[in-house]
Amino acid sequence: MDGTAVIRATLPTLPATPGVYRMIGADGRILYVGKAKNLKRRVASYTRTEGLPHRTRRMVGLTRSMEFVTTHTEAEALLLEANLIRTLLPPFNVLVKDDRSFSYIVLGQGHEYPRLMHHRGSANRNGSRRKGDLFGPYASPALVGMTIAALQRAFLLRTCDDVTFTSRTRPCLQHQIKRCSAPCVGRVSPEDYAAQMQGVRDVLSGRSAAVQEEFARHMMDCADRLAYEDAARWRDRIRALTALQSRQDINLENVLEDADVLAVHAEGGTACVQAFFFRGGRNQGTRAFFPKHDHDEVDAAILTAFAAQLYEDTPPPARVLLSHDIPDRALLAEALTLGAGHRVEVEVPQRGPKRRVVEHALTNAREAHGRRMAERSAQGKLLAGVARAFGLPGLPARIEIYDNSHIQGAFPVGAMVVAGPEGFQRNAYRRFHIKDPAAAGDDFAMLREVLTRRFGRALKEDPERKDGQWPDLVLIDGGLGQLNAARAVLAELGVEGVALAAIAKGPDRDAGRERFFLPDREPFRLEPNDPVLYFLQRLRDEAHKTAIDAHRTRRLKAMEHTRIDGIPGIGPARKKALLHHFGSSTAVAAAGLKDLELAPGISAAVARRVYEFFHG
Repeated sequence: MDGTAVIRATLPTLPATPGVYRMIGADGRILYVGKAKNLKRRVASYTRTEGLPHRTRRMVGLTRSMEFVTTHTEAEALLLEANLIRTLLPPFNVLVKDDRSFSYIVLGQGHEYPRLMHHRGSANRNGSRRKGDLFGPYASPALVGMTIAALQRAFLLRTCDDVTFTSRTRPCLQHQIKRCSAPCVGRVSPEDYAAQMQGVRDVLSGRSAAVQEEFARHMMDCADRLAYEDAARWRDRIRALTALQSRQDINLENVLEDADVLAVHAEGGTACVQAFFFRGGRNQGTRAFFPKHDHDEVDAAILTAFAAQLYEDTPPPARVLLSHDIPDRALLAEALTLGAGHRVEVEVPQRGPKRRVVEHALTNAREAHGRRMAERSAQGKLLAGVARAFGLPGLPARIEIYDNSHIQGAFPVGAMVVAGPEGFQRNAYRRFHIKDPAAAGDDFAMLREVLTRRFGRALKEDPERKDGQWPDLVLIDGGLGQLNAARAVLAELGVEGVALAAIAKGPDRDAGRERFFLPDREPFRLEPNDPVLYFLQRLRDEAHKTAIDAHRTRRLKAMEHTRIDGIPGIGPARKKALLHHFGSSTAVAAAGLKDLELAPGISAAVARRVYEFFHG
């Protein structure tokens, strides 16, 4: 039964109510997710194929089954549609794909002296996954770091974690450089600290002028009392607040409070959506998105899908300004209001300061789109050079690069880096903790485990290679031995059609003299000034850096959880005393009972508990 017949067969049971429908292919994959005010009428429109665009006719032809979910309102259907699109990534929908998450500033809760935190990742509409008040989004983690540093200088809040906080016996360096009021040792009362927290909330909410006036009154009062050192401290806090304001303001009219500006520029079958984020009247960064869509998709459809998906895990502001009018603008506003819990207005300004802000975003969208096209053109030339050098049948759409890292077999990890026509695909990177103890320290065994796990999973999840997750080229950091190890793994798994290559550094490990190894071919070098060589070096270096970072993260995590963490009754203070006295948890484990009793702050009973934990 063809797609039209499948769709027609569902019509008798469909209600004339709002809802969401899913078109499903023969292999069970979701082809398309759509929402409707009237499910019966919307789905029936797909049976009249003569009036449909070519892309839609192709989608209907591939449909073999459908699923439906009814909702109370069309706004609920829009929210559900956006959620399903982001989760299922159906190929016939406009997809907002971006491997960078937003950053937020979080003011902690549930503690007498809450901390100031940087949170990166999704944020639901009830706040961050961290417990506290959420402020953002910020487009750049660096901007969050600078903002937190300025807030520390202005309000002296702590940023240390709770374990460090409870184990302090004297102020840390942050207090010495006047970035913390040292609540850990009682240098500030809970009431004064709460006032500082409220000051941060006021600044992040756009009420910094009142805070600055209060700081100025304190400074003048201290000066009148001839307390010049205190006056200087208030002066420094005013300067920090002023620096924060000047850094967040850009050359745009200060006409916005909480608002986002979304502008789309489409050309040549690709599109760029430029987003400006304003909170409290200040610009909190910009970001260019490049949604995946069909070549004939119009600007309004791209913008509608983008906005609905963007605010699926990002709290919307009170106002969203669009560069193009969209058919469902009122519906989008209703859906965002429903999800946010406060009124959200969606506007398309035609004149005045708001329009100038939108025009500025449009200019940035056009420029970002042009840069992207230039980068893709250059990337395409480099991939063509790789195909020529390695004898590939066509341009590789996905290159996977592998490397390992360990220190004398300790904390062994493997890393997979992915690159393609769009550059590095960081959301596709994978890190592998080596599980086989016998493989630790053995580069060949580690590589075999990594490749076995990676391709074993690929065979299980996508044996037909339809999801674009299979590589056209696997590049190994190593020489002939590593290449043969990779060949053996793929042969054992029955994997064919994946090109293999290894890149080995030249004599004395000199960059520029790399040798390349391919199956059944003599090793060769590329010319030292060949751009393709530089490109392959970048791929190799990115894999090397990712492996080292993964190893360092695992090692530091292990250092945080020492062998004495599991001893009952040993809290942060006693743990610190033991480590300071003996130097390491290994030395603590090897210490005798009398030696443990000599450690500062360790009683005879505690010493016996530690000794019996390791020797009992």
